[in-house]
Amino acid sequence: MNLVGSNTPEQSRERNGRLSADDWAQAALDLIAEQGVAAVAVEPLARRLGVTKGSFYWHFPSRDALLVAALERWEKVEQETVFGQLEAIPDPRERLRALFNLVAHEYKSHIIYSELLKALDHPAVQPVIGRVSARRLEYLTASFRQAGLSRTDAQHRARLAYAAYVGFLQLNLQLHQARLQHDEFEAYVEHVMMTLIPAT
Repeated sequence: MNLVGSNTPEQSRERNGRLSADDWAQAALDLIAEQGVAAVAVEPLARRLGVTKGSFYWHFPSRDALLVAALERWEKVEQETVFGQLEAIPDPRERLRALFNLVAHEYKSHIIYSELLKALDHPAVQPVIGRVSARRLEYLTASFRQAGLSRTDAQHRARLAYAAYVGFLQLNLQLHQARLQHDEFEAYVEHVMMTLIPAT
């Protein structure tokens, strides 16, 4: 998922001469993707952005406040990007295919989500993952219902689909695997869709 947004920190500085809170939150997300939640700290982020710590404290009272803002940004952009793009697709099966394809190819979002799963014991991370997971399951259940499954079957299929997503990320982490080769990954995604999306 494209978490960069319309303005990079450099562009924002050029526009108004000062970093915004969103710039700091995005930089924190980038650092989470690269090094994990524990790596988010004021000094390295200030060096990375080419500013002083004073710029940070203009926007945030603490490192934890920045982490909360970064997670809220990830949650909001993720929701708008994924679910917003799918609303225009009327056929539920085609919408599910579009969802699976969209999610499968948002590599940076996978990395951030994987890093957040590693940090579930952090008090700022757990509620965000809880909300995101509940929203995803609710959306999948509704989509499977619209595709013709009963309420119970739709709930089971939604859990199975989400478990396949989380499990794939966790398996890659445990096995220290790099990304699958393009053809192999595309074949896997197609297999998942054929297995999980109800036939007409």
